[in-house]
Amino acid sequence: MHWADRIGRQLKLRDLHVLLAVAESGSMAKASERLAITHPVVSKTISDLEQSLGVRLFDRNSQGVELTTYGHALLKCGLTVFDELRQGIRQIESLADPNSGELRIGCPEIMVAGVLPALADQFLRQYSKVRLHVVHADTALRQFDELRKRNVELLIGRLPRPFIEDDLVAEELFDEPFLAFSGTESRWARRRQIRLADLIDEPWVLPPYDSIPGALIAQFFRSNDLEPPRARLVTLSVQLTVALVSSGRYVGLLPAAVLQFSARRLSLKILPVKASAERTAAGIITVKDRTLSPLADRFVTCARDVAKSISGGI
Repeated sequence: MHWADRIGRQLKLRDLHVLLAVAESGSMAKASERLAITHPVVSKTISDLEQSLGVRLFDRNSQGVELTTYGHALLKCGLTVFDELRQGIRQIESLADPNSGELRIGCPEIMVAGVLPALADQFLRQYSKVRLHVVHADTALRQFDELRKRNVELLIGRLPRPFIEDDLVAEELFDEPFLAFSGTESRWARRRQIRLADLIDEPWVLPPYDSIPGALIAQFFRSNDLEPPRARLVTLSVQLTVALVSSGRYVGLLPAAVLQFSARRLSLKILPVKASAERTAAGIITVKDRTLSPLADRFVTCARDVAKSISGGI
């Protein structure tokens, strides 16, 4: 296939935009409504693309259309093209006013409960005209779709081990242990020394042991020669965990950074438990070989600064 003669002079960004709309909508009729153009125009655009490339991009059926292998390949390239254009526009905006712009990031709830408020506050204070968008993405569960689709520029969260994503890059910011905690009104909050075994029969609020954080916590107990307790409440919700434990009637385990940043505000007390601890790492995840926008670069710099304070406090 000769690029200049068959493709270079024919393929337009508008064609890729139509391709993306059809792929996401699952039908040409829905894509035409979304793009506010007629169904025949959408159909002809796809047909012309297929004719130019000499391959079928969509399989048609009674329910709509579905991308072929060739369609997936072209769509992936199209997403990269649009992403590079967005990056270019953001860089132009940043050059015009380096203190303004918009940045989209993804992170899990555990980061929202811990380091993210301090990090976001420092970042927004330094760049007062910036608008920061935060969307949910549980990095520990390998929820990387928002990043791969370029809906966010970076992820900040727990780093799964091993990290095996060939198209992504992870930078570790800090690692931390899980710490036992109670409410400030708990009878345990007044103790100066506590053995982990002393707490084993207490009403625990813990994540399920078949989850990533739950597996780390189970190992935490076993490394201290204890069987993991049967939790009274099993949840992955940090908000629910904190709400119950702060009542003073329950105990729990959370990563150190969450308690470092939130204990006083949420009426929690880190318990002086002497125990060997499993550690979990947190960091930044980005797309490999993709240049970050100036704003994303500045956010990463802020994240490294905040991480230093975390490392010093645990």
